[in-house]
Amino acid sequence: MTHNSDSLPQLNPPIRFLDENAVGKVLRYEDLIPAMERALIDFSTGKVLQPVRSILPSAAHRGLFGIMPAVYGDLMGAKLVTLFPLNAGTALPTHQGIIVLFSAATGKPLAVLDGRLITEMRTAAVTAVATNLLASRDASVLAILGSGVQARAHFEALRLVRNFSQIRIWSRDPSRAKALAAEIGGTPMSIEDAVHGADVVVTVTGASEPILQGKWLKEGALVNAVGAVGPTRRELDTEAMHGAVVVDSREAADLESGDILLAGATIYAELGEILAGTRPKPKAETTVFKSLGLAVEDLAAGKLVLEKSRR
Repeated sequence: MTHNSDSLPQLNPPIRFLDENAVGKVLRYEDLIPAMERALIDFSTGKVLQPVRSILPSAAHRGLFGIMPAVYGDLMGAKLVTLFPLNAGTALPTHQGIIVLFSAATGKPLAVLDGRLITEMRTAAVTAVATNLLASRDASVLAILGSGVQARAHFEALRLVRNFSQIRIWSRDPSRAKALAAEIGGTPMSIEDAVHGADVVVTVTGASEPILQGKWLKEGALVNAVGAVGPTRRELDTEAMHGAVVVDSREAADLESGDILLAGATIYAELGEILAGTRPKPKAETTVFKSLGLAVEDLAAGKLVLEKSRR
């Protein structure tokens, strides 16, 4: 017995996979920063359905597996992300992942994207949004505490929103600080010297105990606290958290931010609320933006990559 091919069901076309090379060809901070701003506004104005991520441990290997789903506009999807600190110094990155996109109208799978570079760039782009909104307009001194992937990414993103005349670099590994400073035209310094007088400070370290002391901060400084995720980890001491504290998500911060929880700090607003105009900009001696990372940011970045790659 033979089958008429016309009577067989038509299979969906193959789901697109965009590897890191494909992502890197089309993703640019000039497009990503405004996309992150829109995503943060939509998140804080109730246009995104998103639970706090679930994190499962791979205890034997000191790894973490994060599951970050969301429904946003015409998309639904999730980022599946891993953090394996023991990969540092090997051929594998410490952060790896994929982003899976579906149609929110039909549930049809649309694409799978490598998530490493998207995570790197969208994290720095969100900090750029916060810096553009919250830092002094004439901010000229940037201190980056850390010397890894996120340190480089934040330099690339933040220079698009402020004209920094001085870039200061500190790392627990002085040789890495020196190498990064040479690469980006910065100056390696001790941590206290780097922070003292800086208009914008970025903490992108693997620290679990405070490295930044509030007594070093100048009045009017903005601190972008990015590195410590988890209720028992922090990069900033309690004094540094005495100013206005802005977060990407209140719900996530209440569960995941040791910087806030261990200092007993009060959250002033979500970044998206200030962007949307439902909360005024804070008027405090210092401001801390605590970034934890949201699934909606990954979906928005993934959509941007998908659209640009189709062109």
